[in-house]
Amino acid sequence: MRLEKGLLKFLFPEQLKTAGSIPVSSSASIAAHTASTRKTELYNTFAKVKHARVFETVKLTNAEDDEENGQGAIQKLMSAPILTPDHKVLGVIQVSRKAFDLSSAGPDFTSEDMQQLEIATRVAATLPFLK
Repeated sequence: MRLEKGLLKFLFPEQLKTAGSIPVSSSASIAAHTASTRKTELYNTFAKVKHARVFETVKLTNAEDDEENGQGAIQKLMSAPILTPDHKVLGVIQVSRKAFDLSSAGPDFTSEDMQQLEIATRVAATLPFLK
């Protein structure tokens, strides 16, 4: 997500680009919380966390895949701010695992996964489309 005029706008996946944006002032959004606190967050039991679920309802698969696999909900989530060297927020990267229940959501995210995400945010901060 890229921060533009106080709103986090989706860059990926494609289906979320037109689904709306998230005000950084939102108290129900993990992405907004990540941007405002400038801290990386990890949730391996995300379905228990109070959050806005509106973007989870956006279908990210085609109709055939949806019938076979279904959508599920976000069960696990990592969220990290994309920061300039002087700590200005450019956006947020979130990685999630969706499933119908926690046991089928795959392995927990680890501290190593978080380190990789933090590296990705430093690379993303150098990309021209975020500035």
